[in-house]
Amino acid sequence: MAKEDNLIIAKKRFKSRLIVGTGKYKSMKECAKAVRLSGAEIVTVAVRRVNIVDKKKPLLMDYIDPKKITYLPNTAGCFTSEEALRTLRLAREIGKWKLVKLEVLGDKKTLFPDMIETLKTTEVLAKEGFKVMVYCSDDPLLAKRLENNGASAIMPLAAPIGSGLGIQNATNIKIIRSNTKLPLIIDAGLGQASDAAIAMELGCDGVLVNTAIAKATKPFLMAKAMKNAVIAGRQSYLSGRMNKSIFGSDSSPKKGII
Repeated sequence: MAKEDNLIIAKKRFKSRLIVGTGKYKSMKECAKAVRLSGAEIVTVAVRRVNIVDKKKPLLMDYIDPKKITYLPNTAGCFTSEEALRTLRLAREIGKWKLVKLEVLGDKKTLFPDMIETLKTTEVLAKEGFKVMVYCSDDPLLAKRLENNGASAIMPLAAPIGSGLGIQNATNIKIIRSNTKLPLIIDAGLGQASDAAIAMELGCDGVLVNTAIAKATKPFLMAKAMKNAVIAGRQSYLSGRMNKSIFGSDSSPKKGII
């Protein structure tokens, strides 16, 4: 893609519009290879689950260089504002990270976000100087409130985390796109490359993928497929699709027929 089409989040530029999670892989080595093949420049790091502190155990930094790949600490597994705030303040102390991903879950079965806690936490973090990318529901009104509360990026779910169902509510995603100038990144629920392409064709600025790659039969091949799908979807969106019609239209000229 052209340089002027870079993804910009909190004034940082990225060539890739694919963000990759670091969980659910068989090993950190497998994770690192998948990230490399995906071309992603941002990886999410679950501060409460991925080892970035204990030097007696394998460290993620030994496999994915934080000087080359942007780490995006997240609050996976947090169910209250207090847990999320504590987790991200710890991340700031550990790695001086200010660009973070917030998710405050409200239900252990669906893993849907608790938007009341999410809105409250976003406002606190923004006031503390964090650049907050926020996992949220696909409700356009709540997404706009997140923007008003200081979010740096809006990250609505496509479907429940890890479900692989793909985008369930394209209409709401389109409305969110039309309502915000913030980066819009689909987070959660994608299952295959075509899901990522559809998200990009809806006008999203990027997608975050973890389970779809990590749990694919051939994760390395899926990582490359996701990379290509995001590029193709973005190019398709920028191209401006043809108008739809319920009738057929000849592709060949009507004049000069033998």
